[in-house]
Amino acid sequence: MSSSHDSTRFLRIAAWIWIGYLIAMAVMDFALYTPQVQRIFAENSQPLIPNQPLFPNSQPNLPQTFNPPHNQLAPVFLYYAANGLVALMFLLFTHWGWIQNKLGGLYYPLLVLAISTAPIFINVVVVPRFPHGPLANAEGMALRQLPVLFVALALVAWEYQLPHIIFFSISTTVLELGLILFASVQSRSIFVFLFIAIIRTISFIALGIFINLLVNRLRTQSESLREANANLSHYASTLEQLAVSRERNRLARELHDTLAHSLTAISVSLETAKAYFDIDINKTLEFIDKSLDATRKGADETRRALKALRSSSLEDMGLGLAIQRAAESAAARFHLNLTLDLKNPMPSLSPDVEQTIFRVAQEAIENIANHSRAKNFSVHLESNGHTKLTIQDDGIGFDSKS
Repeated sequence: MSSSHDSTRFLRIAAWIWIGYLIAMAVMDFALYTPQVQRIFAENSQPLIPNQPLFPNSQPNLPQTFNPPHNQLAPVFLYYAANGLVALMFLLFTHWGWIQNKLGGLYYPLLVLAISTAPIFINVVVVPRFPHGPLANAEGMALRQLPVLFVALALVAWEYQLPHIIFFSISTTVLELGLILFASVQSRSIFVFLFIAIIRTISFIALGIFINLLVNRLRTQSESLREANANLSHYASTLEQLAVSRERNRLARELHDTLAHSLTAISVSLETAKAYFDIDINKTLEFIDKSLDATRKGADETRRALKALRSSSLEDMGLGLAIQRAAESAAARFHLNLTLDLKNPMPSLSPDVEQTIFRVAQEAIENIANHSRAKNFSVHLESNGHTKLTIQDDGIGFDSKS
């Protein structure tokens, strides 16, 4: 079963198709009964239309010069009034939420029953009383209701499965033939109706199966799409959590290199000042001054780190300019001589690779500024098939073998 919202929307579409079809047929019918069209039809109808009426009690064939008076068109008015009333009621029920809630599971099958049976009853009862015309014979009766029954078939194929489609196709045919037999149709026309009914039943079953297969395929694809969307949402959520985790780790590294380092230096200086307090007051003041200086530097470094965390220089400027900005900022803060050799613009790299290169460069530059006691440093970035980052300084360095 499809969702209630989709079924209701499909019923509304069916109602508007039904009403539109009735309007188009009404225009054509009343045009056929104008004197000019009647004259053309009378001149060409003799080989096509049998001389006997469709039903024994119905309107006989009329002379070629016949122009139906207003009272002869009463069955035509009745036909469209009855069909139009049922179609409008059908449309009203598709928009009436109360009746849908009241009927529950019976709502959809009752509306399908209405659009399937009402046109058949009206067709069999009223059309044989039409004035002589091209659509007042047996073939015309079958053609009149075919589009509406096809819409009903689509409703059945949309909501139900193959057994229901077969039942609909056969039951509508049996209903129509039963009403025609009850109306005592002449023997010639009964064979015409029977032949048309067989063709229609076979066609409806074939078309119903085809529509049902399409609907099932669409529903399967829709379900697969919903599952894929759910998996994608889960994947996006996982990536977001991973990004948050990485950002937390980066924040921890930034705080370790700035705030934690400054607090450690301040703690050592204050402990030393405390030890010298009773021994050498000058040394005590010297270490207190060092603590104050470390506090100021730590505050500056913390502000810089927080600013770097808030900014997205890599996303805004690209890899080359982001590294240049980080190097120039460190050189300005620590009064270092900087030599830059950056290939800009860089070839396209994946975001993860760019982020890794930038973090390596940022970490190396901060280590030079904070720990190497260097006066000069250089940054070289190139990409010639492989991306290469080189950062050098003239500081004390460390023993790579230790």
